[in-house]
Amino acid sequence: MTITLRKADHDHTEPDLATVTTRTDADIIRASQDDPERFAAVFDRYYDAIHGYAARRLGASLADDVAAETFLIAFDARARYDLARPDARPWLYGIASNLIARHHRAEVRLYRALARTGVEEVTEGHADRVAVRLDAESARTLLSGVLAEIADRDRDVLLLVAWADLSLQEASEALGIPAGTARSRMHRARKQLRAALGETDPTSPGEDLDR
Repeated sequence: MTITLRKADHDHTEPDLATVTTRTDADIIRASQDDPERFAAVFDRYYDAIHGYAARRLGASLADDVAAETFLIAFDARARYDLARPDARPWLYGIASNLIARHHRAEVRLYRALARTGVEEVTEGHADRVAVRLDAESARTLLSGVLAEIADRDRDVLLLVAWADLSLQEASEALGIPAGTARSRMHRARKQLRAALGETDPTSPGEDLDR
């Protein structure tokens, strides 16, 4: 059985989903293994955040495809989800990160274009919905240039924490790497940022992201 996942285009009348906001992601995914339509609740919870994250990394033109494919892959893989993990965000962002990696050149082109023009391709609405933690707008142009030069795997960790609002542990889970490896990649990325931005780190508004 298949399910078509489209924003706000499915039935929410199942009586035992009335308390869906209090159910964990794992609860919903477990239920969806018997009733696939229930996976739509995961889609509703996280589509905007995944779309916004993809848009900030690739631009609005590719975000629709990446976000839609993320949830289709997740739906197909739901039987393999680790139900011991109540929060599905690391899983979903991991899928999205793999898809974003296919568009490496587009991502780097976007950052370099922003570094030249300072004009963001993402709409303001998308930026508002995603958990963006850049608090130094005046540094956006320079920051974009630095992001283009950071190694892909280091940038993945940095932006999962700074833009997707994952903890470092959650970022390591998303990428399927040891926590120590994630910490090393974060350290390299932040060191590169600070070197380029004069010891400031606009991805860390008053918080230590190396936790």
